[in-house]
Amino acid sequence: MRTSLLRRTAVATAALGLALTASPAVAQPETTAAFTNTPVRVTVKVQGPDGLLFQKKIFTWGHDVTTATGGTHKCDGTNGSAHATKVPTPTAALDHAAKRNGFTWDGTWYASFDDYSVDTVKGVSGGGSAYWNIAVNGVPTPVGGCQFEIEHGDEVSFTWTSF
Repeated sequence: MRTSLLRRTAVATAALGLALTASPAVAQPETTAAFTNTPVRVTVKVQGPDGLLFQKKIFTWGHDVTTATGGTHKCDGTNGSAHATKVPTPTAALDHAAKRNGFTWDGTWYASFDDYSVDTVKGVSGGGSAYWNIAVNGVPTPVGGCQFEIEHGDEVSFTWTSF
């Protein structure tokens, strides 16, 4: 009797295992992507031609950005297929800093680059003889500000730079 019970348990376990491996896959919600755009705390620094315009630690993540000149576009690292999932970016950090600290910025949207060009920060524009350089931890970004991934603890700088 004991052997019979063990045999039935083994058969039932094997049948259940076979049923689970042979059953069609059920779609599961994507959880990995939800964590790639986790807010990070970074320092945003804006250096104008006459000195420091802004410096503060903020929390940020990749998000849609709206400017007066450029309109509303994504700025979450997926721009230009730079990343497969959303990530925090320098331009998104500038946007969060501006919204939370009562200053403005503006940028032109370039569809060919799938990114913004920062034109004006706190009323200071680059114009024909200067531009806003974006650097992370002192190194200029090799791609646009909506494509470069920033991480917790980074220093994101926007520096007015003359030609």
